[in-house]
Amino acid sequence: MTVPLPLPVVFIHGLWLHSTSWQPWIDLFRAEGYDPSAPGWPGDPDTVAEARQSPESIAGHGIDDVVAHYAALIEALPVRPVLIGHSFGGMIAQKLLGQDRAAAAVAIDAAQIKGVLPLPLSALKATLPVFRNPANRHRSVSLSAEQFRFAFGNAVAEEESAALYERWTIPAPGKPLYEAAAANFNPHSPAKVDTDNSGRGPLLLVSGGKDHTVPEVVTRATLKQYRHSEAVTDIISFPDRGHSLTIDSGWREVADTVLTWLRQQNLGAGR
Repeated sequence: MTVPLPLPVVFIHGLWLHSTSWQPWIDLFRAEGYDPSAPGWPGDPDTVAEARQSPESIAGHGIDDVVAHYAALIEALPVRPVLIGHSFGGMIAQKLLGQDRAAAAVAIDAAQIKGVLPLPLSALKATLPVFRNPANRHRSVSLSAEQFRFAFGNAVAEEESAALYERWTIPAPGKPLYEAAAANFNPHSPAKVDTDNSGRGPLLLVSGGKDHTVPEVVTRATLKQYRHSEAVTDIISFPDRGHSLTIDSGWREVADTVLTWLRQQNLGAGR
């Protein structure tokens, strides 16, 4: 009798967080019988400390570079994985799902894809550290603790935001933000997702109602982009959560919700 292999789950981080920030999720999903991993973006050092010491290694990577990087990692897996991405990682997960490289995807507070028009003022403020200098397109940019508090930690206590900042933040390449900002003016934008694909796996969009970086209106506008697809596209909102919802003290509620949704799609670990 052949024992089925555990279903791979690939976690994809977004800007300003290191891949190791997914460790509690990895531990939980492994305990639930999945085969989880959280590879970094191209150029990401192995640790937070190394990333802070070598910001130049992270600079210059755009959306297409990141998609190609994860596509190559997926090719080495025995079966198509579930992808779980946060922020820009959520955009990357959607692109890979649209390319039929995944069994399913969960996009948590996902960055704007091409076609999404709302641009709330809070989102502009959250990304101002990158856009204030055009040269940042080719550089990596770090957030201050105060900037992180606004962009990520506004829905948790100030002390928790400061602790999350110290534990998980790294410099981030500016290029993806510039590419996303110009997406609706570029017919060949790397932020374009095949939202019409009806043969893809199921997609779950997750939003935080207090998110400054990716406000809920952006996630709901993203959902509308999938209106011509017959594939499963669901949305769940956590009204009192901000952009830190995958790493803060309430992460388990989000993770359990994702696990429940995967089982509903017949993508439990023991499928």
